[in-house]
Amino acid sequence: MRQTLVLFRFVVAFSVLFALSAKAQNIESPADKREAQSWLKKIQSAAQKLNYAGTFVYQQGTQIRTSRITHLVDGKREIEKLEILDGKPREYIRSNEEVVCYVPEAKTLLVEKRVTHDVFPAILAANPSDLTDFYNVRKGEAGRVAGHDSQAIVLEPKDNLRYGYQLWAEKTTGLLLRAQTLNEKSEVVEQITFTQIAIGNIDKNRVKPTFQNTAGWRVENAVMSQVSLSGWTVKSVPPGFKKIREVKRLVSDTTPMNSSASGNAQNNAHPATQPHQREVSQIVFSDGLAAISVFIEPGTQSRTEGFMQQGAMNIAGKRQGDFWLTIVGEVPSTAIKQVANSIEFKSR
Repeated sequence: MRQTLVLFRFVVAFSVLFALSAKAQNIESPADKREAQSWLKKIQSAAQKLNYAGTFVYQQGTQIRTSRITHLVDGKREIEKLEILDGKPREYIRSNEEVVCYVPEAKTLLVEKRVTHDVFPAILAANPSDLTDFYNVRKGEAGRVAGHDSQAIVLEPKDNLRYGYQLWAEKTTGLLLRAQTLNEKSEVVEQITFTQIAIGNIDKNRVKPTFQNTAGWRVENAVMSQVSLSGWTVKSVPPGFKKIREVKRLVSDTTPMNSSASGNAQNNAHPATQPHQREVSQIVFSDGLAAISVFIEPGTQSRTEGFMQQGAMNIAGKRQGDFWLTIVGEVPSTAIKQVANSIEFKSR
């Protein structure tokens, strides 16, 4: 009897071990990796090439914002309308690289070139196969999002300098329906999800500006230029993060500095006869999924150095010589502090 019990326990233990081993082999199998990478390519292509319109909710920490996006491809033109539905009204109309922001309470049109290509659902900016160097990519579970059958793709970071992600793609088209950002405990720290989405057969009139009569509105062009910020060096960016852009522009107190991955607009525009302007330089790094920006401006204003976190966004502000640096990124605080502490400036 005792021998039978021992043998039974051995068989059970061996069976469990075999099952776990088989499961692990299945997750890491080359075929599964290839299929997951194929899904990432579909997600990237669908956001750029499909016509779609829908409402999505962006949750960052305790903040929740609702936006509506309409995307059309008209020949070689990619046209996108993004409406901020909470708080002060904002509307962005993008035609390829040019973005016009409508600020109705200030009767102002803000015109600029987009700096990063990461507005939901087009959050993948690089070759998806490059992501496998820094993330373990695998298929997750199937489910439904906004009434559509979808497939989850899980990206697990290989270091502690980036977040993990769970992306839910519509099964037929590959359009991204939900993106969750996960911390080291696999907790959701940020989420963007469609609550309603229509794919294909989108009326072209839906990308026209809501504010048709803008006669008398002030037009503010963001004077932005590509530059070489050779005096500035960031010696320690997380592995896989490459410098993708260096720009310099004049920023006024009424101009949003940059649009975020969520399509979020800063609600800081107020009527001003002669808005104060300052020159701001920006260095952008990306691993193809997450981005880190270093903003550099004259340190004339009185500011307090320190770090803060909002959802997945970590921000550092510090004075360096005669300059004020703001380091912003949807990466863990460890990565932001590493970048902030490695910035050097050498005047010519």
